[in-house]
Amino acid sequence: MEYILNTLTKKVEVDSIIKDTIDKVLVLRFGRSSDPLSLQLDDILCKSVREVSKFATVALVDIDSEDVQVYVKYFDITLAPSIVFFFNAHHMKMDSGSADHTKWVGAFQRKQDFIDVVEAIFRGAMKGKLIVTCPLPPERIPKFQLLYKDV
Repeated sequence: MEYILNTLTKKVEVDSIIKDTIDKVLVLRFGRSSDPLSLQLDDILCKSVREVSKFATVALVDIDSEDVQVYVKYFDITLAPSIVFFFNAHHMKMDSGSADHTKWVGAFQRKQDFIDVVEAIFRGAMKGKLIVTCPLPPERIPKFQLLYKDV
């Protein structure tokens, strides 16, 4: 069964889902519905949403929406798709071997990889951690050349 994911286009929608998602991991996918890699990721998210529903909420954020640019800038979303994780309104970070621990950049290779990552974040958050180690082997983590603007 396919699920339709909620797409957020306004800052107030993003603010309220962050504030209102309690005791679950909030998965915010920043991307574009016209981007093939975003669509590949969305497909994996849709197929996984039922399995993670007990401990995670998944929503899409349209990075071309004028009203969410404050988040796009704050999380330095220069590559789409990117996923930002929250738990009880706290930004959750993940060490996946790159210089940037603030977000997951790119798509997951398979559904189980996404489920494993969200589960690791949930377990870490339940222990009070704000940063967790990525449970995936390095070869299944997308590699991107990070471009830092204005450095």
